[in-house]
This record gives sequence, structure tokens and C-alpha cells, in this order.
Amino acid sequence: MCGINGLIRLEKDLNTQELEALSTRMSDSIAHRGPDDQGHWADPETGLVLSQRRLAIIDLSPEGHQPMISADERYVITFNGEIYNFLELRKPLEERGHIFRGHSDSEVMLAHIQHHGIEKTLKAIYGMFAIALYDRKEKTLTLARDHLGKKPLYFGHAGKHLAFASELKALVCLPGFETNLNRGALSLFLRHNYVPAPYSIYEGIYKLNPGSFVTYDLTKPMPKGTALLEGMKSFWSMKETVQNGQSQPFTGSFEQAAGELEDLLKHATKLRMISDVPLGAFLSGGIDSSLIVALMQSLSDQKVKTYSIGFEEAAFNESDHAEAVAVHLGTDHKTFFVTSEETREVIPRLADIYDEPFADMSQIPTWHVSRLARQEVTVALSGDGGDESFAGYDRYKWAQRLCANILRYPALMRLPAAALIRLFPARTWDVLMSPVYHPLKKALGRELTGHRLHIAASYIQAKDFDDLFMQIISHWKDPGSIVKGGHEPLSPVTDPANDIDMRDIIARAQYFDTIAYLPDDILVKVDRASMDHALEARAPLLDKNVVEFAWRLPTAFKYENGNQKRILKHLLNRYVPQEITDRPKQGFGVPMAGWLRGPLKGWAEDLLSESELEKQDLFHPAPIRNLWDEHISGKRDWNYYLWDILIAQSWAQRWM
Repeated sequence: MCGINGLIRLEKDLNTQELEALSTRMSDSIAHRGPDDQGHWADPETGLVLSQRRLAIIDLSPEGHQPMISADERYVITFNGEIYNFLELRKPLEERGHIFRGHSDSEVMLAHIQHHGIEKTLKAIYGMFAIALYDRKEKTLTLARDHLGKKPLYFGHAGKHLAFASELKALVCLPGFETNLNRGALSLFLRHNYVPAPYSIYEGIYKLNPGSFVTYDLTKPMPKGTALLEGMKSFWSMKETVQNGQSQPFTGSFEQAAGELEDLLKHATKLRMISDVPLGAFLSGGIDSSLIVALMQSLSDQKVKTYSIGFEEAAFNESDHAEAVAVHLGTDHKTFFVTSEETREVIPRLADIYDEPFADMSQIPTWHVSRLARQEVTVALSGDGGDESFAGYDRYKWAQRLCANILRYPALMRLPAAALIRLFPARTWDVLMSPVYHPLKKALGRELTGHRLHIAASYIQAKDFDDLFMQIISHWKDPGSIVKGGHEPLSPVTDPANDIDMRDIIARAQYFDTIAYLPDDILVKVDRASMDHALEARAPLLDKNVVEFAWRLPTAFKYENGNQKRILKHLLNRYVPQEITDRPKQGFGVPMAGWLRGPLKGWAEDLLSESELEKQDLFHPAPIRNLWDEHISGKRDWNYYLWDILIAQSWAQRWM
């Protein structure tokens, strides 16, 4: 696990030493990703520099140093991540006479490229990776990113260079970098609470899509703007994986499927336990992390080190569940109770850690549990990926219910009803409903406000399931009305190129989450939070073979009558009694609503003041001020909406 970066000189006004100095500046900005070693390699002819900050995991000797040159000296690579099947690939290379200097996965991958080329190698390897490969013979630079997008890779024009890096800060530090705000990306951020690939928050800077690679000929003028994306190709596609699963479905019984899945997960877990440094696991007590820890313990002759954090607020504290699982499995478990004050300490640093607006609140506890684990281990396995592949999110239940209760009515009935609701602003509905508010709340079991009515209207007027699901997963329903000059470009969820012929609405929702929410929220959160502590996080449930098998299974094996992750629960019960794990799904969250009215009030007020909103020039102040006033008065809970704005404002203060 590392941080990589590099640049190509576009104007011949810098010598090699000056280019290496710039690359060193980039590397230093992401030193937290790789504190063990650093390296640079330069090609004076093309003005290319490749760099790496190394977190040594496999082969701690100097033979694992990068950038690494192939045995035939044709290729140079800088690589972030782990190739889990490198031992499997190494044997046939040795049989054909290849001699290895060390035992790193980087050297095996480079040897495979030497013998088979980059595209065949990308199709042969699996793991988590971001790669920059220079072909000295063809004078080409190839950038590649792993199948599901576990490792980040940004690229674009920065000053007088075409540059790439694991994190945006390594591009921003280059002289002449233009911090031109991408207002379309900001609009997408308000809708999703993250910026989806291929966009970044800056104009002209992009993220490589998961499962993709792009090659640039350094003997030709470098493309600019969106032309940088035109040569991007897929070596693996989630869309094709889903289509293959539909055309070649699993035909065995549920028990047979569970047995095959257990074998795949054991193999995936065993591969991720290969490490030359101390290893442990995150344990929340939920289905996914508990299953991974159970498999780890079954594969280990020593107690697995497991880590969880607890909170003072009972509604957000899962530590008792984690400890019950740990006791049953016999792990070496540690729980660190985080006070509200300690939890909030990281908030001012979030803009530095994430580089661009990112507002998944579970970023805070994820950072803390990573800090705890890093005190003893350098690698931690996690349960990420179970929700997307095995239908674990509560919104799938909501999508199914809303689809059944709303879309069955013709649009001619629904659209006038939605129009009637939207005829009056939310505040007007609050006034109109005030005489019957308490009886309605008692009858419905929840508040019925003007805001909720407007959300209901967005569901009622949905054209189809895709439109309905977009409303379910949206934070701000109309970002264009909040972002100054805002417009929403196509995203992974709305791009027609990603559309798929699939009527099963649960599977369709899973697909959308896997191509957008997973890589651009979940994996971003874990990568930045863990790497800020130089901790490598590995996710067996995101093994390519596990994901491909999951998409061959009938939906009923994963989700049936509201029973989420059915097959994973069945597997877990082979290791942990059901009474320990049978509980409602609980998010990894923080009590932000109360914090914004209490200890974070001053911080938030500074960022949300009319003068500061005008100064940063991101948003129209009036609607935000209205929400803030209602929130601090206790009239409404707007913490999710306000957190998006606070994160964006904090980011703008730091980086713009």
C-alpha cells in the first residue's frame, strides 16, 4: 500500500533535477500514505517522472523498492495496492525461466507485463491497485485502476504538466495549478454527498474509472480537458459482470450456494492474510465484519487482533455487539471508547484528509478505528462490500415498498397529486397542517412536515424505478437551486451507457450502488481514513471472484421478504450463534444533530454565516440560512443537509 504520483513535462523549460524536485514535493504531500520509503525515476528525453511513497507490506527488503524497472529494462512501474494472486501468477513465470530478485507482488506483476503486456496482465491480476506504467520502447504511459475502485487515481493538467497522483493534494501543490471549481461536480456532491468518478471538484482534473486504463503517447501532444478521458478503456466491467450473472445463473440449491460462497470467501480471506507485517481486523459486530473475522480466526492458529470503537451516546454505540462476537470467536479484541470531544477533534482536519468535498459522516468513526488499529497492526481486514453484493442496505426495502405502492398507479393520477403538493412551499404546508399536526403524528408514528410532503411528491412524480431510486439516494433533491451556477452532468447512475436490462428492482438498486456509492463513497472513506494513519485496509467481500459469484445468485438467496444479506447471515451462523448477531442493521454514525446545536455550533455558525457563504461563493445563502435557523431552534433536524454544506464550506476555506 502506497501513495504514487508522477508528471509529464509539457514545456521544455525544466531540467530533470527540477522535475524530480517537483515530484518530490508531490510525494511529500502524501507521505502519510507511505512512511517507509520513497523513490523517483525520471526519463530526461520525455520529461516524465514517476514517484512512490511506500508502506512496506510484502517483501520489506530493498528489492521491493519502487519505482521498479522490469528485468528486460523496458518497463518502469509505480504501483499502489496489493495483487492478491501474485503467487499464483509467479509460478508459470518461473517455469518459463524468469528469475526474480525478491518476493514482492510488484515484481511479479511487472514480470507478467514484460511477458504478456499490460492489458493481458490487468485481466489476469486481481486485488486493489492504482498503476502507472511507462513503456520505454513505445514511449507510452499507462494509468490503471482496480476492478471495483478500491485505490484512488487522479490525473489531469496541473500548471505546465500532465500529472497524476493518489490524492488531489499532490496535484494542487504543483506551481501554476488552477483551482477552478467544477460546479457540476459540486452539484453532484450535494445530491450524493460525494463527487462521483470521473469528475473531481476541479475543472480539468479527473478520477480514473474503476476497472479502467488509459494510455498516452508521450511523443504526441497531450490531450486536454475531457479529451483526456477519450482513450479510457475497460479491462473489467461491472455491467458485464451483472449481464454474465444473468445469462449464467447459479442453478444449485441455497445450501450449495452457501457452501461455494464459503469456499470463495475463505480463499479471499486467506489471500488477504498474507503479510510481512502485523495484521488484524475491524469488528463492528455487524454481519459483514463478524463473518470476515470468523473466517480469519478459522484460518489462523493464533488469536486474531480485532478492533472496535465505542461512543458515549448509546444510540451510536455498537461496541457491546462487537465484544460479544469477539468473545465467542476468541479474538484478541480491543475497544476504544471515544468521547464526544475526541470524536469532534478530527472534524477540522477532514478537508485536509479528503482533499475534496466528502460528507459521509461515518468518515469520523472510521478515522478513529483506523487510528486504534494502527497502534498495533499495519494491515486490517474489513467487511466492506457486503451490502452492495448481498443486498444489505435498508433503502432496498424502501425502494421495493415505494415501487409497489406508488408506481402501480398511472402517471395521470400521480402527477396532479405531486403538483398539488408542490403548489405550496414546505413552510406553507407546515402552517396549513399545524391544527392537525399532533393527531397526524400519532396516527403515522412519525412527523408529517411540509418538507416530508415535498419528498413524498418527488416519489409520487417519479417516471420509473430509476427515477424513484435516484430520489431515495439523493441528499439535496434539487442541487441546482442551491449551487451558484450549478448544473448536474451525467453520473454513473444517470449515464445511459451504464443502463442495463434488468427488471428485478432489488438487483437494479444493488447495481447502481456498486458502480457509484461503493467506489466513490465507501471506498473513498476507508482509503483516506486508513491511509491517514498509514494503515492498509483489505476487504475480502470485494474479491473479484466473490463479487462475480454473488451476481450469479438469485436475488432470493440474498434478499427475501425484507430479509437482507440472507446468505451471509446463513454463513455467519455456522460460526456465531444467531442470537448474538440477530439485530437490526445499525449505521456507523455520529450524533451530529445534537453536536450542531451544541459543541459544534460556533464552528458551524462561522461557516454558515451569510458573509462566509457569500465569500466562498459556492451556494445561494438564503435557503441554507433558513435550514440552519430551523435546526438550531430545534424546529427541524437538518443535520444531513447542513453537513454537506459545512463540508463544502470547510473545503473551500482550505483549498480555494
